[in-house]
Amino acid sequence: MTNWKLGAATVALTFAFAGETFAETWNVSLWGQRRAFTEHVERLAELVEEKTGGEFTLNISYGGLSNNRENLDGISIGAFEMAQFCAGYHPDKNRAITVLELPFLGVTTLEQEREISMAVYQHPAVAEEMAQWNATLLMPSPLPQYNFVGVGDAPATLADFEGLSVRATGGIGAAMEAIGAVPTSMSATEVRQALDSGVVDSVSFAPHAHMSFGTVENATYWTTNLNPGTVNCPVVVNTDALEGLSDDHREALLGSVEEALDHYIDYYNNETMAAWGPLLEEKGIEQVSFSDDEISAFREAAAAPAAETWISENEAAGLPAQELFDLVTGMVNGS
Repeated sequence: MTNWKLGAATVALTFAFAGETFAETWNVSLWGQRRAFTEHVERLAELVEEKTGGEFTLNISYGGLSNNRENLDGISIGAFEMAQFCAGYHPDKNRAITVLELPFLGVTTLEQEREISMAVYQHPAVAEEMAQWNATLLMPSPLPQYNFVGVGDAPATLADFEGLSVRATGGIGAAMEAIGAVPTSMSATEVRQALDSGVVDSVSFAPHAHMSFGTVENATYWTTNLNPGTVNCPVVVNTDALEGLSDDHREALLGSVEEALDHYIDYYNNETMAAWGPLLEEKGIEQVSFSDDEISAFREAAAAPAAETWISENEAAGLPAQELFDLVTGMVNGS
């Protein structure tokens, strides 16, 4: 082939490759099994595949890539491109977003939890902290207020929690400690065995997790209205991987987040919560409600001290903790 023909062929081939988007697969580290807590990730995978004609896929693994407490570490070294983690599993690694786990913040709906979480995720201090792990927060996993499933005699008053060993992370643990319980932190996958063997007496989860991890199987009671708080469990991506996507693939991913969250909230409200009440009845689990006066006293004992401690400790660590707390409480109060 003559030189000019070879050059023309090379240029043509170069332009052909430049206009082509190559197939790409991201590995996604979750845990447990598919459940309400992971529905937004599952929907995100569907949307990304649809929008890219199968050229960009999310390969979701439930526990096959990492321990759930090590997902953020895995993201930081690029062991996988996307993962879910809970802030309370390692608060020292993600101090800023633990503001969302403070007790008695007053968040009442999944929609509100979503809005406030996204606002916190976009705060410069949060982005800077996540950058230390080469991570970008993609979306929250909005959860309702946690309550307790336990074994043994059902507590008649909040005083009956004194001395009980309870699985409770983050701000929920701090709240329970305020009424004399003994909080312990363990991952969701360890909880059923701990409850059945008597290592813990009671477990705090949102309803979907009580169902998914089997705590209801031998439970005797469920607290209907303690509502001490919730946990914050973001979906996070490796920043280098995100920046390395083609424009089309990045748009397919980021442009699908809102629809994935819409699906998640609809699923949680209409599927999970619809099944929860009948399941409690079926299992014969006593539903315990506490008086308004007791709940008010609980809130007074736990909320302000936990917030003051969180602000002072994190200001000392160099975070704009008061600013983050004011952002959250301001949104809760509509200001």
